[in-house]
Amino acid sequence: MAIQVSALFAGLLVLLYLVLGWRVVKERRRHQTGLGSGGHESLERAIRVHANFIEYVPLALVLLLIMEINQIPAWALWVYGATLLLARVLHAQGLGKAAGKSFGRFYGTLVTWILLTVGSLVVIIQPWIAG
Repeated sequence: MAIQVSALFAGLLVLLYLVLGWRVVKERRRHQTGLGSGGHESLERAIRVHANFIEYVPLALVLLLIMEINQIPAWALWVYGATLLLARVLHAQGLGKAAGKSFGRFYGTLVTWILLTVGSLVVIIQPWIAG
């Protein structure tokens, strides 16, 4: 069984992860800070965007993979994967620009949490429904 949708979105999300990691490296070099944020707000934001990504995305990808293995309809997998990618881009842009409230940060987080909730319920309930 090919897992094309999960593979595609895992690849795209890893590329986004690398971009976020590079932003941390750039800020570290700019502020000459090797560990922690050194009190530099822009570095702290870059670190948190990168860390927040790794705190949530692996779980969402595991759920996507399980849904694909369990043969959830392809359209639902595409919606889940594309929405996850969009949510993480929104979050990175929102938090990356300002530490306070922002459209991207709020909706990126909200949509990620909704996806994790829906994905969890689908992988719990679907095998029982499918028989």
